[in-house]
Amino acid sequence: MSGTRPKDDAVGVVLPRDLPAGRVLAYARRAEELGFDELWVVEDLGFRGGTAQAAAVLAVTSRIRVGVGILPTAARNVAFAAMEIASLAELFPGRVDVGVGHGMPHWMRSVGAWPASPLTLLDEYVSTLRALLRGERVTIEGRYVQLSGVELETRPDVVPPILTGVRGPRSLAVSGAVADGTILAEPVTPEYVASTLGHVAADGPHRLVGYNVAAVGDDPDATFATARAGLEWIGEPDWAPHITPLPFADELAALRASSASREEFVAAMPDEWVSTLAVVGPAATARARIDELHAAGLASVVLVPVGSDPFAALSSLATVLRG
Repeated sequence: MSGTRPKDDAVGVVLPRDLPAGRVLAYARRAEELGFDELWVVEDLGFRGGTAQAAAVLAVTSRIRVGVGILPTAARNVAFAAMEIASLAELFPGRVDVGVGHGMPHWMRSVGAWPASPLTLLDEYVSTLRALLRGERVTIEGRYVQLSGVELETRPDVVPPILTGVRGPRSLAVSGAVADGTILAEPVTPEYVASTLGHVAADGPHRLVGYNVAAVGDDPDATFATARAGLEWIGEPDWAPHITPLPFADELAALRASSASREEFVAAMPDEWVSTLAVVGPAATARARIDELHAAGLASVVLVPVGSDPFAALSSLATVLRG
């Protein structure tokens, strides 16, 4: 079992959401074997549930930390979410991190679960979830969260960190006030980290986890082409907070607006932009970028593999790890 505290300079990897079910456990074991510090599972609408994936990969590994990013707050009653998270933490102490958040607005609206005040829900939910996991008996009459004398019959000896997966100044401020950390969706740059830290303004320790598309290899044409395929959605309105701090933000927006398709957009993107928006290039170059992101304030740099062969991508990404 790994230590109860996550590393401050961790390198993790995402378990692809569309990986065939028969390959999920092998992927998790391979990520641990290669030496990654963390494996993050995702809960995207229509794919696989976050807690189910986390339980499965925790059961077939022994060292790697497993993060869930993210569980939408409006999708689960907080008491039942606490039960699921506590079960993971009791069974696999010191190896679990859990992210909760608003969820993608269009996904949540499509299932009739987008709240009128996402910020109020986030505040009530995270505060209550953490209290339950600490073993407290909770009564709350909030706008969205109502509990009457609810407590967990058993609680984990190692309480898992609860992070939020949010963006935008007001959501980040709530995260800084009530959560143990914040998960930043890709792309994460040093500029975006600095902007995030300014909005989070946490009084105590606050762990930042950042996802980034990654393609590592010695063939520059191949690695940049692979990374581009993972950046096709960059520039859409929801990702404005990620792009605004960058010196080429206006140029990127103009290119996006003038491109007839996502493929045309990324094909015209200069290599310099790709290097900023992804972890890309030979192992030494990619590792230098990871170090830069750690120095900027990320406690965990989580690599998002791209390409047609997830296992080959996983092995290539592992070349950036230090022994």
